Amino acid sequence: MKLAPQTVRLGISACLLGEKVRYDGGHKLDHYLTETLGPFVDWVPVCPEVETGLGIPREPMRLVGTAKEWRLKTRRTHVDHTDRMLKWARVRLRELSGEQLSGYIFKSRSPSSGLRVKVYSEEGVSGPVGTGIWAGAFMAANPLLPVEDEGRLRDAGIRENFIERVFVYDRWQQMSARQPSTGRLVEFHSDHKYLLMAHSPSHLRQLGRIVSGSAETPGRVKSPGGQPTNNPAARALYDSYLPLLMEALKLRATVKKNVNVLNHLMGYFKKKLAVDEKQELLEVIEDYHRGITPLIVPVTLIKHYVRKYDEPYLSRQVYLNPHPAELMLRNHV
Repeated sequence: MKLAPQTVRLGISACLLGEKVRYDGGHKLDHYLTETLGPFVDWVPVCPEVETGLGIPREPMRLVGTAKEWRLKTRRTHVDHTDRMLKWARVRLRELSGEQLSGYIFKSRSPSSGLRVKVYSEEGVSGPVGTGIWAGAFMAANPLLPVEDEGRLRDAGIRENFIERVFVYDRWQQMSARQPSTGRLVEFHSDHKYLLMAHSPSHLRQLGRIVSGSAETPGRVKSPGGQPTNNPAARALYDSYLPLLMEALKLRATVKKNVNVLNHLMGYFKKKLAVDEKQELLEVIEDYHRGITPLIVPVTLIKHYVRKYDEPYLSRQVYLNPHPAELMLRNHV
């Protein structure tokens, strides 16, 4: 399976791109998103407040209510903008459905766009944590899409996990845009095998059972060219596979699980390695295990041996190239 082009399409809170749409007329430009991640992304900016017709500047708002239900109200005059924003959201969601987004980055703590936002009582006392009105509507309509806020993305592990999920989702979208095919699903699963192993071996086994049953599924009709023309069985497999795939990738890839994957990869050419090559690779994996070197070190060495000893199956493994190397997501210890 040919890897996807290294560009993805992401929704984003417009203020994070430097647009002056904040309640005070300012912005929250995020240099990592615009300068480091930006070259690999087509941004789709959204500002719920401005797009619903609220002015710049405007009275600041907050969430008001309880842990189970909250409303979007202005802080001083207590004007309720909840229904207005939800009405706009229904239209905006239909528009965004045609954008083929692979993820979304929200503005942290925003009462419209935040993923974790303080909810206040009518008297102004802060209480439980809720979700911004727009963010909640978006996630309800797109439950499998990778989402995060820019605050949490400052954590290296969270950032790597999110961006990895984004690029996997993008590859899934590219595959799904073609006629459903059990063969394509098998290929996708095979190419992502070790990436999935690094996140959740149990999910890998469950996904493998979905794929292994594909050969017996009915309904595959071939065109004269050999491609399926109508394959409801394959579409059903896709629908079963994707939720479990995204659930697996939400689980963090730990050092222990990565070491397991690295040892599996080494097994493909350990009989071809010279004694000193094998010893070097074992030492590099152990250094990673001990926290002395980052994951990129053993991965780079394995990629070298994949090319040197011509292992075509491993050359297709997304685990070795899950996202653009320029992002340096595996360079932290």
